Amino acid sequence: MSQYIDFHALYTVGKRWFLFVNTTAAPITFFYDVPFGRFATPNSIFALDGIKSWIIMELVSPVSFLTTLLAHPVSPEFPVPFVNGNGFTPQAFLVGVFLLHYLNRAIISPLRTPSRSPSHPIVIAAAASFNSLNGFLMATYLSSATAADFLSDAFQTPRFWIGVALWAIGFIGNIAHDEILLNIRRKAKAKGKASDKKQGEHYAIPTGGLFAYVSFPNYFFEWIEWAGFALAAAPPPDLSTLPSKDALATVFKNGGAGLQSLFRPFADSVSPPWAFLSSEIGAMLPRAVRGHKWYHTRFGRAYPPERKIVIPFIL
Repeated sequence: MSQYIDFHALYTVGKRWFLFVNTTAAPITFFYDVPFGRFATPNSIFALDGIKSWIIMELVSPVSFLTTLLAHPVSPEFPVPFVNGNGFTPQAFLVGVFLLHYLNRAIISPLRTPSRSPSHPIVIAAAASFNSLNGFLMATYLSSATAADFLSDAFQTPRFWIGVALWAIGFIGNIAHDEILLNIRRKAKAKGKASDKKQGEHYAIPTGGLFAYVSFPNYFFEWIEWAGFALAAAPPPDLSTLPSKDALATVFKNGGAGLQSLFRPFADSVSPPWAFLSSEIGAMLPRAVRGHKWYHTRFGRAYPPERKIVIPFIL
């Protein structure tokens, strides 16, 4: 089938759309509550089992990732560089890190969750589409000659290990703070306050760890996790390719025609690990802002007024 599909074009255009859609969608979600989690509609006829829905939509990413990795479509003449004369390669290490994240996110964490708010089919479809494309882009990059060249001596560079350390801090921090939230559900279930189909999940003010400083430390640590992964895996975006003020002014004078092509060189310089990081922040920051407001509305004066939203002492 590969002879009929231009995977180079699919990779390039897919990455552009991945950045474009997530960049344009993020501002909208500052004003709209996606029917998911604390904003779920449990009494809706479209409500689907939260745990099963979560597993299905999150498993899409590792399945897409592994399928693409085995095919390594953009470099068919280049064997997937997992092992060399010195043992496992940096690519193999990063593949393992990626899969470890999704082993926890798609299987271990939901199976340990006492209950989860129902999901809406639109949320599942959007998440599955996002995860499918992200898995394809990540695996295509990591199995490419471009990644092999960039990571050729990665084990000997401080940059790689700093990135790995950040990933580990983020991964552990995310799990630890998710565990605090899960314990709220476990205690509620033990006291008979578990989820109700009409009322939804039981919520309480989380305490412990960075919850003393922000409402969403689990988000903050997930950003650290993927920032570390991007730092270890790929060169940063080329900021010199961003359009100048004069070029932007000219485009806007013409009604915005040509804006996409103006940003195309920059989009093409953004590798999938950095694209994923930016999309994670774009998707999660509006949700954190609205969730922070929800906490204050739900608990009123009982909610700690000194807590920031997601970044300690800053935001």
